[in-house]
Amino acid sequence: MVIAGGVVLLGVFLLFGKLWGTDAAALALAAKAFIPVWLVVSGINMWVGVSHAGYSVREELPILVIVFLVPAALACLAIWRAS
Repeated sequence: MVIAGGVVLLGVFLLFGKLWGTDAAALALAAKAFIPVWLVVSGINMWVGVSHAGYSVREELPILVIVFLVPAALACLAIWRAS
C-alpha cells in the first residue's frame, strides 16, 4: 500500500508539473522534486515500523529500500522520458 501511495504521489507531482509548466522540463523538475519528498516519507514509514510496530532497524531497512526504490525508479523513468 505504501508503494502504491508513492506511485500516486508521483502522479500528483507530475500533474502539478504539467499544470504549472507546459514543457517537458517542468515534468522533469516535478519528478526531481518528488524523489527527496519520497525519501522523507519512506523514512517516516520506517520510523513507524521501528517505533510502533516493534521491528528492528535491521528488519525495516530492506523494506525501506524497496519502498523507496520502486517509486523513485518510476520518477527516474519520467525524468529520462521528459529529457
